[in-house]
Amino acid sequence: MIVAITELLSIHNRYTRGHSQNVAELAHDLADKMGLPQEELTKAYWAGMVHDIGKMLVTNQILDKKSNLNHQEYQTIKKHPIWGYKALKRTEELEELAVYVKHHHERWDGKGYPDGLKEEEIPLISQIISVVDAWDAMTSDRAYRKPLSDKQAIKQLKQKKGTQFSPRIVDVFVKMISQTIKS
Repeated sequence: MIVAITELLSIHNRYTRGHSQNVAELAHDLADKMGLPQEELTKAYWAGMVHDIGKMLVTNQILDKKSNLNHQEYQTIKKHPIWGYKALKRTEELEELAVYVKHHHERWDGKGYPDGLKEEEIPLISQIISVVDAWDAMTSDRAYRKPLSDKQAIKQLKQKKGTQFSPRIVDVFVKMISQTIKS
């Protein structure tokens, strides 16, 4: 079922499929580095695969826009976690992933969306997805900008540690990704 969903998403927007796969693999690996049990690694992987499912309701005109989004477009984009949550919540096999999808744009400082959760109020798997989602977005070619280097992306994550992201998760991720880059 998840593979079918991600295929639909990739048909809708070419960037999103590769992005979802990257996020899934990185979320699994990061959860593993954090010492989470196998069941949580599996949830992290599948939540990563479907974290952007709500973007199927966002037009490609917005998703692929080369300039800054206007207020209305940004408000539309901000709805995708809720749309994904609602879709997954109605599917018995996937409903446990819904909460992780809903909260993957929450921020450590409480300034995220959709619910303004902060710190440990944010589900751990959502915190993990938030970091790896940002990493993949920063290091990928996007319609509106060229990719950052690994070094630049690491710097961005460190700068947003404690505001956008969990400090502990950033620390573990940076260590993990730095080892991957060196090998």
